[in-house]
Amino acid sequence: MDKLLVIRPALPSDLPQLLLLYRHLDPLDESPSLDFAAQRLAELQALRGSAVLIGLTENSVVVSCTLVAIPNLTRAGRPYGLVENVVTDAAFRGRGYGKLILQAAVAAAWQADCYRIMLMTGSKKPSTLAFYASAGFEQSKTGFQIRRLPPRAETAD
Repeated sequence: MDKLLVIRPALPSDLPQLLLLYRHLDPLDESPSLDFAAQRLAELQALRGSAVLIGLTENSVVVSCTLVAIPNLTRAGRPYGLVENVVTDAAFRGRGYGKLILQAAVAAAWQADCYRIMLMTGSKKPSTLAFYASAGFEQSKTGFQIRRLPPRAETAD
């Protein structure tokens, strides 16, 4: 039986584990120093409605996502949410933790009065796309981007 998952906003003391969890996104991605990561976390937390959410089991960070509530001048000034860096430790996948962290992000976005939540993935894997759809996200619109860093390499499930 799985242990209880506790979801909450990340604290500076969570950063060492969080940065290790991000290795599951891209093992070759360069991590920031802890001081710089703490500065970035504080900047995110200063944006009303924004948070790096983490899921812990037995005091270990096993799942995370970032929600940014972006101020807006349309839709009566209501912000919109952007979800990024959705990651579950490979050893804990398939337990529903990813859906739980996304549900928490959606609830936080609605609490912040966001009128919509956007999420982009570079993955073309049917399993990844099905995961986001099963979490309530609809594949719509067409995304465009200009990059300074190359996209993450797609890894096998």
